[in-house]
Amino acid sequence: MNQNPLQFTAHTGHVAPLDKANVDTDQIIPKQFLKSIKRTGFGDNLFDAWRFEDEGVIGKPLAERKPVHDFVLNDARYQTASVLLARENFACGSSREHAVWALLQYGFRCVLAPSYADIFYNNSFNNGLLPVQLTHAEIDELFTRATDVKPIEVTVELPNQTVAVTDGPSFSFEIDATRKKRLLSGLDEIGLTLEYAEQIRDFEVRHRQRNPWLFE
Repeated sequence: MNQNPLQFTAHTGHVAPLDKANVDTDQIIPKQFLKSIKRTGFGDNLFDAWRFEDEGVIGKPLAERKPVHDFVLNDARYQTASVLLARENFACGSSREHAVWALLQYGFRCVLAPSYADIFYNNSFNNGLLPVQLTHAEIDELFTRATDVKPIEVTVELPNQTVAVTDGPSFSFEIDATRKKRLLSGLDEIGLTLEYAEQIRDFEVRHRQRNPWLFE
């Protein structure tokens, strides 16, 4: 497992198939949990309204909740899943970064879907979650395999941009080169900027020399 939570190189894990399109961020982490002043603890309430019959409140222990037994994450086959399989336009709706935090804190490292909402897609890379975009046909095949009697295991490799089903097919995916570099290096936007710290300092010195009146 990577020591840097922002770094992603390769991950092998079981797949949980969430067979719903247009899943919005309020379904991923409902609004009442955004009142927390902490950045942790959101995993317990991931997909809260779908996972539980009772209404969730901040701090309520999972042992006191009433699970919806036919929801995918409550299915014994997917209890150890760390790769989420979803349909198109995943994580649409509001721009809450908490949606990414909740997925990561539940235990997911990667999402496989045909398309994502733009803000969620960007937030994922800022937090070390890899959103892989595959074709509709490839996603359909994964759903067929993942909903069988036994869960499937996949290996997602970022360096060569592949998703390989154990004892099954392999799919390739595209990713922006800058985002790929950030995940491989474990850098957020600030960390990426600091790679150019020396050049930034040189520019500041030259700028002060050329325009001294700006600093009077």
